[in-house]
Amino acid sequence: MDLELTGKIAIVTGSTKGLGLACASALLQEGCNVTICARGEEGIVTAVTQLREIPGASDRLLAIQADLATDKGVADVVIRTLETFGGLDILINNVGLAQGAGIVDTPDAQWQEALDQTLFPAIRASRMAVPHMRKRGGGAIVMIASIWGRESGGRMTYNAVKAAEISLAKSMAQQLAKDNIRVNSVAPGSIRFPGGSWDRRVHADPEGMAEWVRRELPFGRFGRPEEVGAAVAFLVSPRASWISGASVPVDGCQSRSLI
Repeated sequence: MDLELTGKIAIVTGSTKGLGLACASALLQEGCNVTICARGEEGIVTAVTQLREIPGASDRLLAIQADLATDKGVADVVIRTLETFGGLDILINNVGLAQGAGIVDTPDAQWQEALDQTLFPAIRASRMAVPHMRKRGGGAIVMIASIWGRESGGRMTYNAVKAAEISLAKSMAQQLAKDNIRVNSVAPGSIRFPGGSWDRRVHADPEGMAEWVRRELPFGRFGRPEEVGAAVAFLVSPRASWISGASVPVDGCQSRSLI
């Protein structure tokens, strides 16, 4: 299926590894011009090397070192994308970080960090992107949330910010429909990739994690980043023209929610 994305201009935040890198890769493979960004220079260099292996990607890839937890970082990414590619059609909000423990043991600073590193980058990037999408007659925004934003499980701070992203996506979808801008969230389950949290757990306790996989993951395996990337590419494409305001699980039936 041709997703009709050739020539579209996309920003993927937090895109040098894991789900963000997979989303950038999927969009490049579909013919998009893609901006990737992250705080660390080393990660950017590695990601660029990998993404340039995609045929024709070198001329359609922009990499920016920026801190998306700041207004300046977000502005730099959006402005340089406009200067390089001439517009903006697609935004994938993937930046995320949440630490902490229980309600008694998690200080205000860790709650604030979860908001600053996850929710506010999505708010700021979306706020800056929307006027440019309006100029082009429409666009698509996806929040990379989590099944733990839809139901209980996982770290408390992470649950809270991912639930907020899902709610934000729904509200934005209703506000922006008149501008032909679609907004959805994707809710991945347990996705394993080298260096990620699930990968570290498997290496630390192979037997325990094998039992956990048998008990919790109906397909008997972790999800793969490219499976999330493929879903995101479809959602931002014209092929998904009547999907907006949705929260789409990409979890191999891991979650228990009925909706």
